[in-house]
Amino acid sequence: MRHGLPALTLCALPLLASTPTAHSAPAVPARDPAAAGPAGVRAPLPLYEAIDQLPVAAEHRDGYKRDLYKHWNKGLNSGDGCDTRKEVILAEAVTAPQVAAGCKLSGGSWRSAYDNVVVSDAARLDVDHFVPLAEVYDSEQTPWTAARREAYANDQASPDTLIAVSAASNRSKSDKDPADWLPSDGSYHCTYAATWVGTKLRWDLAVDENERQALLGLAEDCPTTTVVYETAP
Repeated sequence: MRHGLPALTLCALPLLASTPTAHSAPAVPARDPAAAGPAGVRAPLPLYEAIDQLPVAAEHRDGYKRDLYKHWNKGLNSGDGCDTRKEVILAEAVTAPQVAAGCKLSGGSWRSAYDNVVVSDAARLDVDHFVPLAEVYDSEQTPWTAARREAYANDQASPDTLIAVSAASNRSKSDKDPADWLPSDGSYHCTYAATWVGTKLRWDLAVDENERQALLGLAEDCPTTTVVYETAP
């Protein structure tokens, strides 16, 4: 499971993929970062060094609206009836659900990395933008186009931009950055910090000073954690 393992290394190219094995509808294609265009994979960076590559800037929330980031779109396979949200849920299943017409899911199980909770009902999952949409808006160094915002909001070319977690943990996180919220599962904090930093580097997003200090504090406790990311097209 990409986010479920308590590994201390973030990689934009997943080593393992959770592929559904018992669908009653066509299987959703695996999310393949190699299909995202020109290679932009960087060598592993220690978490400290990766944080130092993030530009620091004040946040700017004025004018933010969630619908500036169009989601969910038709996903990787526009003909399978599954939108991006459902495709992420299918890709991250520990036990594959059954898929009926219209991408209706039944059965299956998932492990929510934020709180280490096993979820056995897809309706109780949220698909979280690892860096929340409001935080992305705050962190854009220049205003993005509508197309780039949609690309972020539906990014399956990286295994880290989107994550299926329990609805309760996602509502607790809301639009907070690591200065204000961390997962209740402490064993996930190093991976969380690395994924946050890697996603911001992937999308050329800034951090504010409080956020940077919080990430540096996490890095002190994660000396072997590295970050690998692929620059978004």
